[in-house]
Amino acid sequence: MTPPAAWFQAARFGLFVHWGHYAQHGWEASWPLVGGNPALPLCANVPVGAYHASAQGFAPRPGSPREWLALARRAGMRYAVLTAKHHDGYALFATKHGSFSVASGPYRGDLVREFVSATREAGLRVGLYFSLCDWHHPDYPAFREEDKPYGARGLPRPTPAQWSRYLEFLFGQVRELLTDYGTIDLLWFDGGWEHGPDEWCAKQLEELIRGLQPEIVLNDRLPGVGDYATPEQIVPAKGLPGAWESCLTMNESWGWVPHDTDYKPARDLVHTLCETASRGGNLLLNVSPRGDGSLPPEQVERLEAIGRWMQRSSGSIVGTEPGLEPWQFHGPSTRRGERVFLHLLARPYEEVAVRGIRVHRVRAVRHLATGAALEHRARVSALDRALRNSDPVGELRIQLPETLLDPIATVIELELS
Repeated sequence: MTPPAAWFQAARFGLFVHWGHYAQHGWEASWPLVGGNPALPLCANVPVGAYHASAQGFAPRPGSPREWLALARRAGMRYAVLTAKHHDGYALFATKHGSFSVASGPYRGDLVREFVSATREAGLRVGLYFSLCDWHHPDYPAFREEDKPYGARGLPRPTPAQWSRYLEFLFGQVRELLTDYGTIDLLWFDGGWEHGPDEWCAKQLEELIRGLQPEIVLNDRLPGVGDYATPEQIVPAKGLPGAWESCLTMNESWGWVPHDTDYKPARDLVHTLCETASRGGNLLLNVSPRGDGSLPPEQVERLEAIGRWMQRSSGSIVGTEPGLEPWQFHGPSTRRGERVFLHLLARPYEEVAVRGIRVHRVRAVRHLATGAALEHRARVSALDRALRNSDPVGELRIQLPETLLDPIATVIELELS
């Protein structure tokens, strides 16, 4: 992997948007047409013809992306990624390669263009998701009702002539996304598991992409290519080598599924963000607009709650790197230069302890949200005291008044010399 752009490694927090014609019916993205997916417990099984036919009625409210991106900005996010085309093959942009797109339906617009404009307007970096597989395209070939359940009978295989035509189609759509919308900061591939790197012509596709957008950041789901790893629905117990990003849903579904009410509390989402940043990763948090483009109220509430916390504490997340070792502090920690940020994800007892630091180099201890100075004392070994060691390694004990406890997560800042 090549190192990603500096902005990506500093961002720490981004918005993922799964949206398409399926949202009109409250279906999960793409997977209902192939009979579901064990990883998506609330995914329906929709007849292939009925699933694809729903694209004919997709006509959301114009301007919806502005609402999502304004929320993302207030939530402290630094980039956003839209599903320009999911596995079902339906394009949210006005593609000249085929007619299965939003431009051919009643909307007759370009939702990718609206998204890109709104993202830039909000001051965020622009990312686009693009599925390599296409369960609608005849040359892929298209998934049929008799192929269900997914993978049980082996995937439909194209002839050499079909595959050649499909690659021309795929390369053409990628070229459109990277030439018709200005600077695209990130391209998020998916669906690559159905074929190998040589079949995808992955190196040639990468060459095309970097030729059109030299500064672009690529994820690792175009087989054999990529700048960063993408664990899904989990935060690794330890930081991964190199850059990485965990993508996560607020409930159990990527698309809007109204009967999926198992939402993670805002506190849990903030804690996940703190843990991700402390391990050197980014969190790409998903939202799933409804058919009209509006976000479900449960998702709005959580973004707003995260935003209120980030107003107080974003300095401990954005632009940071991993802080202390786990044995030094019982919780996530991050660092920016000579400042270390301690994230308290549980209510402390009498004191907060930090171990294994050069205690005489602690210049200040503050409550990050208010800037209030916190009382603290150092402990060092008897031998260091006896020898009057001027730079001992010891333990810092910090007093945290109950009045300063944050209901979501309290952050303490250490300023070191």
